[in-house]
Amino acid sequence: MPPVQPMLAKAVKGVPDPARTVVGGVSGLSFEPKWDGFRCLVFKDGDEVELTSRNTKPLTRYFPELVVAAREQLPERCVLDGEVFVALAQDDGRDRLEFEVLQERIHPADSRVRMLSEKTPASFVAFDLLALDDTSYLDRPFVERRAALVAALGGLDDQDGPCHLTRTTDDPAVAEEWFHQFEGAGLDGVIAKPLGAPYTPNGRTMMKIKHERTADVVVAGYREHKTSTPERPLLGSLLLGLHTEDGLQHVGVSASFTAARRAELIEELQPLVCPIQEHPWGRWQEFLTANPDRVPGTQSRWSQGKDLSFVPLRPERVLEVKYDAMEGRRFRHTAHFKRWRPDREPESCGYEQLEQPVSYDLASVLSAGVPSGGE
Repeated sequence: MPPVQPMLAKAVKGVPDPARTVVGGVSGLSFEPKWDGFRCLVFKDGDEVELTSRNTKPLTRYFPELVVAAREQLPERCVLDGEVFVALAQDDGRDRLEFEVLQERIHPADSRVRMLSEKTPASFVAFDLLALDDTSYLDRPFVERRAALVAALGGLDDQDGPCHLTRTTDDPAVAEEWFHQFEGAGLDGVIAKPLGAPYTPNGRTMMKIKHERTADVVVAGYREHKTSTPERPLLGSLLLGLHTEDGLQHVGVSASFTAARRAELIEELQPLVCPIQEHPWGRWQEFLTANPDRVPGTQSRWSQGKDLSFVPLRPERVLEVKYDAMEGRRFRHTAHFKRWRPDREPESCGYEQLEQPVSYDLASVLSAGVPSGGE
C-alpha cells in the first residue's frame, strides 16, 4: 500500500562495464532507456488504482485515462514502478516526448484535467515490479523482478497502449547505441541496474547516464534567492539568453550555487544592473499571463502566484554552462554554471552552437519491449 518511495539513481559518466558490477553475488547490468516524464508508482487492487509521484504525492486525479488503462491492461493486483509521459507527433510524423505538455496536465480544475486527458493523453511505461498478487518482490534481485515483470506484462506488446513495458538489454554496446539514438525521440539517456540488486526505496542503487553538453550563453538578468534580505542579498538564479535574428531569446536559467557563491555573484553583477526600459526584454513588460516564448517575469500555467520578477542586466557578459538537452528553444532542465567567458562577444552566442539530436521515432523505442529471452 502507498506511500512507497521509488528507487533512485546516481549519475555516472559513460556506459558502465557490466563485468565490473557484482551485487549479491550476481554479476552484470541491465540497461534500459531513461524516460523524460513523471516518475510514477502504480498500485492496483482490482478496480482500485492509485498513482503516486517520486515524492509519494498522489497523481491519480490528473491522469484519469491511465486509471482506466490500468484497470484494463495491468494484472489484477500489482505494484509497478515506471514513468508517465506525453508523446506528440512532430512535423516529420514521428512521435516525441513532450515534457512541457506533460507539466500542463497538473492542473487544479477538474474540467481542465478531463479536457487535457482527451487532448494530450498520457502513457505509462513500466520498468520494475514491486509486488504481484500476494508476493512482494522488493527483496528479490532485479534479474528475478524483470523476469516476473515480463511474464506479467508480456501481452502489452500486442496492444496499442497506453500502458507499455520498457525494453532492456544486457549488452553495453546496444546501450551505447540507445544513448545516442533515443535522444531524438526526447528520451533522457540510459539507466543501468545491477542484476543482483534488490529494490531499495529511496536508495540510489541504479546508475543514470545522461547527456551533458556545454554552451556559451549571455547573462541577461537574475532573480534573488528566497532567503535574500536587504542586509545580505543573495542571488537565486541567473537568466540566460541566446541571440537570434529577432533579438535576445530567453533560453533558461542557472540556479545551483552555495550561499557564499550567491553572495559573491550578486555583488559581482551589480555594475550591470540597468532599467528595464533599456533592456532587450523591456518590450515584454505588458505581458501578465503565459505567452508563447515563456519570457522571464511572466506567468506560465504552473507558476501562478509565484514572484517571477527579475533584475535586468545589460547583456554584456558571457557564461559557459552545462546542459543536458533542449525542449524547443529552451534548456529542458536547469543549466549548470561552469565558468565566465570574457573572451566571447555576447553577440556571437547563438543557437547554431547547440548540438541537435537526430530525429527518432518514439514508437521504435517502445517496440520490442519483450525480445527473445525477455531482455
